Amino acid sequence: MSMPYYVAPEQMMKDRADFARKGIARGKSLVALQYNEGIAIIAENPSNTLRKSSEIYDRIAFAGVGKYNEFDSLRVLGVRSADLKGYQFSREDVDARSLANQYAQIIGQTFTHEVKPLEVEILVAELGITSAEDQLFHIMYDGTVIDEKPFIVIGGDTDTIKSKIAAAFKTDLTLKESCNLARTALSSDERTLQASDLEVTLLQRNGSRRCFKRITEDALAALLN
Repeated sequence: MSMPYYVAPEQMMKDRADFARKGIARGKSLVALQYNEGIAIIAENPSNTLRKSSEIYDRIAFAGVGKYNEFDSLRVLGVRSADLKGYQFSREDVDARSLANQYAQIIGQTFTHEVKPLEVEILVAELGITSAEDQLFHIMYDGTVIDEKPFIVIGGDTDTIKSKIAAAFKTDLTLKESCNLARTALSSDERTLQASDLEVTLLQRNGSRRCFKRITEDALAALLN
């Protein structure tokens, strides 16, 4: 009788983590940062049809990097979960923290028990009444949840992009300043990104129930220097 194939649990987890990280690193990066009127989510995304960021609920946005079909499935799940909870209880009961925990459980279960982990990292952002109440949750490929403010970078070369943003970030950035800062951080030494290369969405403190807004390419071109 042949011996069963054995892999140490530590090695198995390391292999899955390496696999997920490599898949995510091949994708384009995404930046979310607080600005003076809310939260801006800015991603390198030349596609006109495949969106990295979108609305989940009234004051909540979702964004993902990695394999599009995997993080878009998570987006749809989040929309359904938020709608159901808002219908069964109240709209105020839908919050980013509970959604982030739900995503963490799904991603963590897949990472631990399935042969192939999800090649995704996602962001769940909630706009508060004031900037102090804003919430930004980074859910990693293994289900780890990180609460970060005032900005988050996911996907690609995160360390380099984080250092660029940290060097120039200040409180109460305008939308124009935020877009230019993110564009500079996401651009490489060889190439400066243009409006057509970026996807920009906002959670904007506008006094209405729904706060999500998508910036068009023409409007973004006017914001970029």
